[in-house]
Amino acid sequence: MKSFVVFIQTQFETTIKIIRSDNETEFFMTNFFINKGIIHQTSCVNTPQQNSIVERKHGHLFNVARALMIESHLPKIYWSYSVIHVVHIINMLPTPF
Repeated sequence: MKSFVVFIQTQFETTIKIIRSDNETEFFMTNFFINKGIIHQTSCVNTPQQNSIVERKHGHLFNVARALMIESHLPKIYWSYSVIHVVHIINMLPTPF
């Protein structure tokens, strides 16, 4: 997480304002978040429905990647490449925001 925060600061010249996670132990870095001025929001453990926007986006990405794999008749070892290409395609589409 610490290297990710530094990466965002150097590559995008911006700071992370909020990090949202469940209450798993890998994000218990209270002092780090306070020192960086990052708000750490938590949800209940094992309740992905509390993060519906991300869950819908993941579902959309995986559905499109699955369709791409089926239509191209590629073996499952190319799944990660399919997801990467789907993310690129979706990011290139115009959005109303």
